[in-house]
Amino acid sequence: MEKCTWKHGLKRCAFCVGVLGGLAALAQPQEQPAMKSPEASKTAEQQFKNIQVLKNIPADQLMPSMQFITASLGVDCEFCHVEHAMDKDDKKTKLAARKMITMMIAIDQINFEGKREVTCYTCHRGSPHPVSIPILSAESSKPAAHLHEEGDETEGEAAAHGALPSTEQLLDKYLTAVGGANALKKINTRIQEGKIEAFGGQFPIEVYSEAPEKRVSITHLPKGESVTAFNGELGWLSMGGRTMQMTAAEGEAARIDAELYFPARLRELYKEFRVLPGEEISGKQAYLLTVNARGKPSLRLYFDQQTGLLLRLIRYAETPLGRNPTQIDYADYRETGGVKIPYQWTLMRPGGAFTIRIEQVQQNVPVDEKLFLPPAEGPAR
Repeated sequence: MEKCTWKHGLKRCAFCVGVLGGLAALAQPQEQPAMKSPEASKTAEQQFKNIQVLKNIPADQLMPSMQFITASLGVDCEFCHVEHAMDKDDKKTKLAARKMITMMIAIDQINFEGKREVTCYTCHRGSPHPVSIPILSAESSKPAAHLHEEGDETEGEAAAHGALPSTEQLLDKYLTAVGGANALKKINTRIQEGKIEAFGGQFPIEVYSEAPEKRVSITHLPKGESVTAFNGELGWLSMGGRTMQMTAAEGEAARIDAELYFPARLRELYKEFRVLPGEEISGKQAYLLTVNARGKPSLRLYFDQQTGLLLRLIRYAETPLGRNPTQIDYADYRETGGVKIPYQWTLMRPGGAFTIRIEQVQQNVPVDEKLFLPPAEGPAR
């Protein structure tokens, strides 16, 4: 396996490949059916060799589940698996992992009516070995706000922070801040060019968008192009000559990223909203809006209390073992063609982060429709 230059020499595992393949999944802010991948109709047991515990989960959920384990324990694939022979049971850590997954499922089944309340991260917290003795620290032990699940804060705690705006007030201010619905919907295409900071260097990147929800981003790396694409129906990732179709969860996340009119359509896309006190982001106080809808990624949106602009978006991809988080921080908003858009954003996942800085934007110019066609042989995982 090729060494990953991003994470201090760790081997490039399924998690790293997912991060690299989605290098330019650039979030910008319909009730649509979830995208089906070739494995969606198969179970993990039918698609892969030697599956002992997660037999009945959809096949396309196995890799996201493995990514959740790597993030929860802070390890790479070879911590449990034999390199180039993933189905072998030669490592004790793989046998232990099966026992731990079985135990976790049993705990949730017996104590929480099968709801996923206890996960790998509950005990491991980013370490392969759970700590059984409380750690003494001068720093506050309260978890960071972005690690909380939706609804963790009680109404009493929220009230302690003072009066909060309503959902309508928050979303109206956001829409006004970016220029209003009429201005947004005058934009049919957008081409952005700039640089991405990752792997210890800077590389050219282009992002092609077409309303309502088509998007292709191309990063030019030394060893070839990294492409993330969503054409309104299908999503795929390609890098180094390899193409992978997005899973259903990845496709729904890409749909949000590709939504050119996100500020104007947020109330159409989602049905459940809750306003909570936020936190300080880059020196700016923010309000937090939790957003949910059936079949879509749960969102946590942080809005600047002064300007109303979106400072941070956190989304969660569901897996059978837990939720994989992605955080995008937005900065350097500029008015372009009557609308305000961020010229800088930083995307973070467990194990890696990268920053995009846009240098040039063109709007309402022709975009080559061939960019939105899947590779000739069709995306395959």
